[in-house]
Amino acid sequence: MAAKLLEKIGLQWPIFQAPMAGTSTPAMAAAVSNAGALGALGLAAEKAEGAGKMIAATRALTNRPFNVNVFCHRPAIPNAPVEAAWILRLKPEFTALGAEPPTALREIYETFRGNAAMTALLLETRPAIVSFHFGLPEKNQIAALKEAGILLFGSATSLAEAKQLADVGIDAIVAQGYEAGGHRGLFDYAAHDDRLGAFALTRLLVKHFDLPVIAAGGIMDGAGIAAALRLGATAAQMGTAFVGCPESAADQGYRAALASTAANHTAMTRAISGRPARCLANRFTRLAENVPDAAIPDYPITYDLGKALHAAGKAKGEFGFGAQWAGQGAPLSRPMPAAELVRVLVAEMRDESDKRE
Repeated sequence: MAAKLLEKIGLQWPIFQAPMAGTSTPAMAAAVSNAGALGALGLAAEKAEGAGKMIAATRALTNRPFNVNVFCHRPAIPNAPVEAAWILRLKPEFTALGAEPPTALREIYETFRGNAAMTALLLETRPAIVSFHFGLPEKNQIAALKEAGILLFGSATSLAEAKQLADVGIDAIVAQGYEAGGHRGLFDYAAHDDRLGAFALTRLLVKHFDLPVIAAGGIMDGAGIAAALRLGATAAQMGTAFVGCPESAADQGYRAALASTAANHTAMTRAISGRPARCLANRFTRLAENVPDAAIPDYPITYDLGKALHAAGKAKGEFGFGAQWAGQGAPLSRPMPAAELVRVLVAEMRDESDKRE
């Protein structure tokens, strides 16, 4: 099954670069794909016009397949009193930076669910793969993308979510473990989360579903890739490993934190964006340690204030309010060009296989 999927996509190596919205770039996706792995673009922060430009820029750099990722969250539920209280709670941080917070918060990202413009763009550009996070789009969107010959991947954090993906004909499941960096892919973030690790979840999905499974979460080197493959995964998806690459859009503060002892500590927090996401422990995560969930506005409304606070901090040389998404394997990060990292990962993966023969 693994060989069939890799052959169908046209990949040489079972290595997938995670589609990190705001961090992955056309240069990164193209470099990874040109090296025989699967590059990816995170389009969650883009409207159709910006997404089209990113896809075109990637295609100008590679003729190989790549993945584009969209978020399928339910639209935000505004709550003016909660949002006003959230602004007031963070106002002292803005004041200390010599800045003023926004007077009101906006829903800054559109969901892909029912998004006609984004659907039309994907049907026109036909990327090899479209992947979904936070759930699934509408059935007619899935049918149209499949009819266009696009492979569909979906992220799952549990058996129940994986079953929903399998039931609508998704081609492969990304098993996102609790140790993964960035946004937790929960379909409903208010529901109970069993917080399964990547390897336990991978084994469960391999056992219960006749679909390719891509292991994601905490995998940083060839040994981790080899371990995932031995557990039955078709490939390993890696995000934090690529954040330090020069092709990444990570700012200098993010890179510096990832390369420091700060990488030894991550935290899962809702306070930055409104949804649970794993971040390097920084000023923002510490600020949010004792904040009750009920005080945090809905996603992505919360993110509007989070981004404003980060911008105010950066203007003063303070990067500790950034969304420095990173998985628990962050201390294993090795900054190097993306294509070189793929070559290193392949060599390490082969070395692990040789040891077992």
